[in-house]
Amino acid sequence: MSIVQVSNLRKSFGDLDVLKNITFEIEKNQVVAVIGPSGSGKSTMLRSLIHLEQIDGGSVSVGGQDLVKEGVYANHQELKRITSKMGMVFQHFNLFPHLTVKENLELAPKYVKGEQGDQIAQRSTELLKKVGLSDKANVYPSKLSGGQKQRVAIARALMMNPEIMLFDEPTSALDPELTGEVLQVIKQLAAEQITMIIVTHEMGFAKEVADKILFMDQGEITESGTPEEIFMNPKSERTKAFINYVLK
Repeated sequence: MSIVQVSNLRKSFGDLDVLKNITFEIEKNQVVAVIGPSGSGKSTMLRSLIHLEQIDGGSVSVGGQDLVKEGVYANHQELKRITSKMGMVFQHFNLFPHLTVKENLELAPKYVKGEQGDQIAQRSTELLKKVGLSDKANVYPSKLSGGQKQRVAIARALMMNPEIMLFDEPTSALDPELTGEVLQVIKQLAAEQITMIIVTHEMGFAKEVADKILFMDQGEITESGTPEEIFMNPKSERTKAFINYVLK
């Protein structure tokens, strides 16, 4: 059974239709890359899955539970429970500047889930080791590079033990030389079979890591398939033009 099911998702800002009848499914342990030109609705779609954007119509279910069904949202408690299954990593890190790296990681489990200090401390230590930042536990974000900040943001999302990780262009705010260290962490998560949806402009990365590619243009998914199908044999002329442009 699909872990995420999206059907006829619609979203408008005033007269602008940002999402038009978006429909797709994601299987457990699948890595899905969402590609397409800027302004095609990729980030809005991703934010809609975790209720950071309120949709105007359609349905989203996560783990067989309806976040929103035909435009009607679940009650507040259900929304919290369903969205807690997902962790989100943003373009611009969103770390708390007045907290150390360790404190950034441990804040949500402590106050949202009410977990105990020893349990949280052990997990934060393990996750900082996973992302290669064991020596930065007591450092403030201002002392970190962009790549280090994004790796902290990934570890912070993992602290909540999500079933699904959402990445919104995780390398777009980074200098090219820092991009690789973040992509390497995401590759490691893919190898561990964590379900992920990644909005990205990194075509080589999408081709290497994703099991499935969704191509979005003007608020619609115009094509989906395996990396081989999308990059080597795209069906639509729009996808062909985009792929040829970004890979030239």
